[in-house]
Amino acid sequence: MRVILAAGTTETALIDGISAAGAAPELMAQTPSADVEILEYGRPTVSPVTPVSPTGCPTPAAVTRAVRDVVDFDLTIVDAGLARPTGSPTVDLEVPAGTDVREPTAVADAAAIFERAREFGASLPDEALLLGETVPGGTTTALGVLTALGEPAGVSSSLPDNPLERKERVVETALEASNLEPGACGAEPLAAIRAVGDPVQPTIAGIAAGALESGTDVTLGGGTQMVAIAAVLRHAGVDEPLSLATTSFVADDPSADLEAACDRLDCELTVTDPGFDGREHVSMQRYCAGEAKEGVGMGGVLSLVPDGEMSAVRDRFEAVCARLGIDENGVDPESGSDAAGDGTDAAAGADGGP
Repeated sequence: MRVILAAGTTETALIDGISAAGAAPELMAQTPSADVEILEYGRPTVSPVTPVSPTGCPTPAAVTRAVRDVVDFDLTIVDAGLARPTGSPTVDLEVPAGTDVREPTAVADAAAIFERAREFGASLPDEALLLGETVPGGTTTALGVLTALGEPAGVSSSLPDNPLERKERVVETALEASNLEPGACGAEPLAAIRAVGDPVQPTIAGIAAGALESGTDVTLGGGTQMVAIAAVLRHAGVDEPLSLATTSFVADDPSADLEAACDRLDCELTVTDPGFDGREHVSMQRYCAGEAKEGVGMGGVLSLVPDGEMSAVRDRFEAVCARLGIDENGVDPESGSDAAGDGTDAAAGADGGP
């Protein structure tokens, strides 16, 4: 199994109250780059930000890295619009960062990105792919695309209480700026991304389309952001079998309504509970309390863990947390780590910032 992580940024994340994946805008732009470094090396290397909330909830990249330590899957990072450099090797598909969705155009070259990604996906020799993402503000852009497609819109959040009304107001403003009504892009899914999406979306959708067309099994690893990708694929006429693998944290979120969405989009749904409720470590407790929930392929890679090995994943997660400056009681003030924000979107790749 090859895991492909698409990492990118959108100026949508800078909207007040949308995401706090960085304590300041210059740090927020770094968080996807830090995510991929954590996944590759176990800690940030070039990036000056460590995506950890002050409550001790780390980016889902920490969980995905812990699974990698146990399962040892192949990994490819795709630059899907990174605003800052990363120390991790990446595949460059010439994807620029995304614009604020309240502008008339959010992803100007969505169709071209999709085609380049499609060629890349079709070229891969793997029998199976698991696709993940990290992009601050990603559930807001997911809501935008789902609304433009005319799909019933429900998205999760990295907050215990999902500020869905705030997201809906942003999407309403975004559609007005693009002169679109809800459902106007049902026959043109890439137009939905162009108007109110982010650059990670055409990248993942293109890779998935190319891989499916070449006979590769594809699993979308994530939550409601991946539901938007599945909707784009179905509206684009891609009817091959498709799977979505997520965490119990998202599946238990009533605002996500994943089971109904997967039924509607003909996606096989896999839900994995990492068993964090059996440990006292603060990071696991914060996930159980509803922070972060998903992102950076977390739910997808958790589904790869063999029976009896989840305890080893929890052990490795504690070790990754220690490298990120989090002990069992919280963020270590002596670690020198820069927290990602104020907890609104504690982790760049979390399936959700408000």
